[in-house]
Amino acid sequence: MNVTVERVQNEATLKITASAEVVNAGFKSAVQKIANNVNIPGFRKGKAPRNIVEMHYGKEAVRQEAFEIVANKAYREALDQEKLIPVNDPKVTESVFEEGKDLALTITVTLKPEPELGEYKGLHVDKEEHVVTDEEVEAQVNELRNRNAKMVEAPEGTLIEKGDFAIIDFAGTVDGEPFSGGEGKGYPLEVGSNSFIPGFEDQLVGLQKGDSTDVEVTFPTEYFVAELAGKEAVFKVNVQDVKRKELPEMTDEYVAANSEFKTVDEMRANFKERMQAAAVEDAKVRYERALIDAAVANAKFEVPEIMVEDRISQMVEEMKMSLESRKMNLDMYMKYTGMDMDKIRENQRPVAEENVKTDLVLDAIAKAENIQVDMADVDAEIQAIATQHGAKVDEVKEIIRGNGTMGLLLANILRRKAAHVVIDTAK
Repeated sequence: MNVTVERVQNEATLKITASAEVVNAGFKSAVQKIANNVNIPGFRKGKAPRNIVEMHYGKEAVRQEAFEIVANKAYREALDQEKLIPVNDPKVTESVFEEGKDLALTITVTLKPEPELGEYKGLHVDKEEHVVTDEEVEAQVNELRNRNAKMVEAPEGTLIEKGDFAIIDFAGTVDGEPFSGGEGKGYPLEVGSNSFIPGFEDQLVGLQKGDSTDVEVTFPTEYFVAELAGKEAVFKVNVQDVKRKELPEMTDEYVAANSEFKTVDEMRANFKERMQAAAVEDAKVRYERALIDAAVANAKFEVPEIMVEDRISQMVEEMKMSLESRKMNLDMYMKYTGMDMDKIRENQRPVAEENVKTDLVLDAIAKAENIQVDMADVDAEIQAIATQHGAKVDEVKEIIRGNGTMGLLLANILRRKAAHVVIDTAK
């Protein structure tokens, strides 16, 4: 078999030729395959001669089956011979395929890019260190107080401020017409929480119990109900009541009764320690991410659109599984957000592009550094997965085998090793 490759960036044209003997062997295999899989009266499976098979199923069916056998085998061997990795299905643009004649195939295919690596060792990026402040610790302490806050009646004549709860009746209209979901009674709205349409809550500030007003707002252009997006609305609002949070006093007794700590000081010290550890880990993750981003930016290559589209499809599938784990589905999500599938895919595109670029560069680094994955790496990865999900190692192995995801597991290990080359050599 002879193969020539013409490559323009990531698009390749393969011209493949093979002898007539290869073609004839393909016809023989095709007849046998059809005979093995069909019932022909008077013959056991696999025993019908060629003329009988062609009589029942047609010469063209035999020829098409032979072409599939020969072309697929020739294509796979061409990829192996030329060490090419396709990222989409091949397309036969020209072919000469007749029994007794040499095969001639012209196939176009998109190939996995081979990035031209720039600097990826000895890189330098600033590592931001964050020191947790007493104010941040106090904010964490106040979260505990807020979780146990009581709602109390505000004094008569209290004017609504941000942070207050306005108990309101409301009825909205667009162009003078009521709309679904635009009415409520006795609704407790925390003013300043930004849980209502932008501008709505601000217009309640300064009102008091018993007041009524017209609140004029404009729905956001990206509002989840498409019929209301960008529309102007008027809400007739009546303030039934005004309530305020009464936060508990932070004392040793309160802390002992509502947490695992005995004193306020002990709780603050623990919060600060945990928050600082989280800040250090977050800084480490961002620093390592910045190093990988720098290595990607230094490489030169073009990403095929098909790879981005495939990654987006993978991300949408992951979104489906995530929604299903929360008792939702994609149709419900689209209805709630007002997005269609095109919009969802568009939103995923930037991250998909960055992920594909990163994977390609890490694969290239692994190749350049001759990084290998051995069984010890695989065993450690499977053990980590089992520990994370509280499963047994054998169960994880069975799932990987059943899903056919061993290749993905190996790729992830290889890329993580490549990433460490960048990280461990950084200045």
